Amino acid sequence: MQVTDDTPYEVKRAQEINSVFGPKGSRTEAYDLIFDLHNTTANMGSTLILEASGDDFTIQLCRYIKDALAPETCAVFLIEHPNLKYATTRSIAKYPVGVEVGPQPQGVLRADIMDKMRKIVRHGLDFIHMFNAGTEFPPCTTEVYKITEKVDYPRNKNNEITAAVHPDLQDQDWQPLSPGDPMFLTFEGKTIPYEGDSVVYPTFVNEAAYYEKNQAFVKTFKQALSAKGIRACLS
Repeated sequence: MQVTDDTPYEVKRAQEINSVFGPKGSRTEAYDLIFDLHNTTANMGSTLILEASGDDFTIQLCRYIKDALAPETCAVFLIEHPNLKYATTRSIAKYPVGVEVGPQPQGVLRADIMDKMRKIVRHGLDFIHMFNAGTEFPPCTTEVYKITEKVDYPRNKNNEITAAVHPDLQDQDWQPLSPGDPMFLTFEGKTIPYEGDSVVYPTFVNEAAYYEKNQAFVKTFKQALSAKGIRACLS
């Protein structure tokens, strides 16, 4: 896409980032690894975001970070889906890893959230250092939450939101949502239950940045993800 004076700022920045860290898809010129750091208003705690289920390196990396953070919890969110696409800056790199930590209001700096973010990045860099030094990481399996569907707020014929996230679901990221559980509460006080066929695990619940994207939360299911053993080839 050619950049002109009318090109949106976000598009310009995306192209600038691609030119510095990419180009995307290049196995020789693109950066090897990008940690894409975000805070969220949702009660997600510490979360790592995986782009693909077949990437042994990033699965091993996430497993290492999870183990290093224990007993603190750290969810791994797999966004691989045939129909739900995420446009992420980190996907420029060969091995992209997203980091979400919350809850933190927009425009606010919380020391505890910043500390969690620093720990994740530090452990991630430790893994990179060990890998580059020739450490062998044996085959592993780790639990992930795989995206299945984005859920919008109830709306009227004018596309106006008519309900809020139910208090029983609010702040319950990564907790089981069973058929019949409260999901939304209309402005008239009526509870709208979850009518799915199986248990799901919501996340990004009531995320402020996703109102404009027509998303109240994301449904996920648990899955065990395995990775082969890896070791750097040192010359």
